[in-house]
Amino acid sequence: MADPQQVLARRVHDAIVASFGPDFGDADPLIRPSSFADFQANVALPLGKRLGRPPREVAAELAARLDVADMCAEPEVSGPGFINFRLRDDWIAAQASQMLGDPGRLGLAPVAIPQTVVVEYSSPNVAKEMHVGHLRTTIVGDAIAHVLEFAGHRVIRDNHVGDWGTPFGMLIEELLDVGEDSPEAALLTTDPNAFYQAARRKFDNDPEFTERARSRLVLLQAGDPDTLAIWQRLVDISRGYLHQVYARLQVSLTDDDIRGESFYNDLLADTVAELEERGIAVMSEGALCAFPPGFTGREGRPLPLIIRKSDGGYNYATTDLAAVRYRVDKLSADRSIYVVGSEQALHFQMVFAVAREAGWIPAGVRFEHAQIGMVLGQDGNRLKTREGETPKLSDLLQEGVDRARGILDEVDAASRFGPAELDAVAEAVGIGAVKYADLSTARDSAYLFDWDRMISFRGNTGPYLQYATARIRSIFRRADAPDGDTAGGAAGHAEAAARWSEVAITAGPERALALRLLDFGAMVTQLGETAEPHRLCSYLFDVASLFTTFYEECPVLKAEPESLRTSRLALCALTLDVLTTGLTLLGVPIPDRM
Repeated sequence: MADPQQVLARRVHDAIVASFGPDFGDADPLIRPSSFADFQANVALPLGKRLGRPPREVAAELAARLDVADMCAEPEVSGPGFINFRLRDDWIAAQASQMLGDPGRLGLAPVAIPQTVVVEYSSPNVAKEMHVGHLRTTIVGDAIAHVLEFAGHRVIRDNHVGDWGTPFGMLIEELLDVGEDSPEAALLTTDPNAFYQAARRKFDNDPEFTERARSRLVLLQAGDPDTLAIWQRLVDISRGYLHQVYARLQVSLTDDDIRGESFYNDLLADTVAELEERGIAVMSEGALCAFPPGFTGREGRPLPLIIRKSDGGYNYATTDLAAVRYRVDKLSADRSIYVVGSEQALHFQMVFAVAREAGWIPAGVRFEHAQIGMVLGQDGNRLKTREGETPKLSDLLQEGVDRARGILDEVDAASRFGPAELDAVAEAVGIGAVKYADLSTARDSAYLFDWDRMISFRGNTGPYLQYATARIRSIFRRADAPDGDTAGGAAGHAEAAARWSEVAITAGPERALALRLLDFGAMVTQLGETAEPHRLCSYLFDVASLFTTFYEECPVLKAEPESLRTSRLALCALTLDVLTTGLTLLGVPIPDRM
């Protein structure tokens, strides 16, 4: 399957070289969607400046040289020098048919040069409840990882959990006090915040406990075997809670992906020593600091990145610098994406700058911060509960499922589903609604947490797209055909594709839908480059909306003759394949029926 924009870009490039010589082969053809045609090439405007000729004259010469008769009507020059292209219906149909014949990949060839990409995301704190802020980093990071793998890259997931530092002396002593098999210790799995808060109260109010906790922290940092064993049990217990949350969110993180702060502990001293030896880190007001060029604070004074605190302790910057070295030296990362809150932007800019200055990030290796915006409440401020606390992620997920169940009860879904299936549908709709509402917002933007909008079956929402897939499957059931579960190239789709393998274009809605379906590969490629899942959400919403128009205006099951019916069923199968593949990449669950 050929991406029309890429094909047109190659053809325009060839026409540029043929018209003006190889010295102009570096010109970007500037192929863009057009409201006056399907696509337009804008290259004649900048090319005219380089040639010293009127852009419209340049456009006319290019149009005369273009070899596009197999895919387009004759190109037209318009305005100051735009070249307009209208694709032939039979070319669109042929490309859509090829797409349908490639289940699971939809015509997207793996990248020519696969990269090793580290995606750091989720990163909760051990012995603390995940909150709504962790929701965004977790599901956006998981979508980015899925897309990069689908594109053909080697993805290393990295869950940089907070499992080291000051609070752990307090937590270890609390675990020793209550006993590992006690109901209080079980809270580490069911309600980590309750365990943490109990330990904190004792730390703040019991001087004897406070002293024990501080002494325990010293033992932990010194590598005392008994203390490390207790710390490890604490971490292992807390993992049970993470398993529950990740399973319900249907994200792909496992224990093997956890490389927390403790993982880099043995690398910190060497990292600091190397920065000192190179003169990058120097003493300033009792602390060891780096001053990367270009970062200034008040009154233009150089801004420090503290590498070692005045008390001799290490901090987040030290750990992150050690992680940079590990990812390049040990994991051979070509790219590292940090899916972390936007409030950490300056921190990562400075860390990357220091790492580059030290030579730890080679030329051509990309380290980037995929910034995540805040989740806001109805008042426009950071989302809080009525008690003024940050909402627990587990509570939000359950409320989403409960609200979805309420909507299903309103439409008497119980008459169509058994109790177990109804529970499964409510779970899929509720979790999908919460995830999609987040994913459909530009990741670096704050977004308003609005239950009424995210659970709605109208507009760019998870339930709307889930319903679109269920609607298409119902068409197949009524056609006495395979179910068409196309995600991952399932057997049902392969059977459907063999039966309805040829798409034909006979009406405007068919053409509009098929043309948009051809954009799937380009959309996935773009998402892999920009790490912006909301673009895929917008695309899938476009596809679902165009399908609605197509289905309302073009009869499918009652279409005559039979060849038209099978062609439209083929277009339905391709639409389902694109929607299910896209939603699967985003991590949004897809119920078979709704």
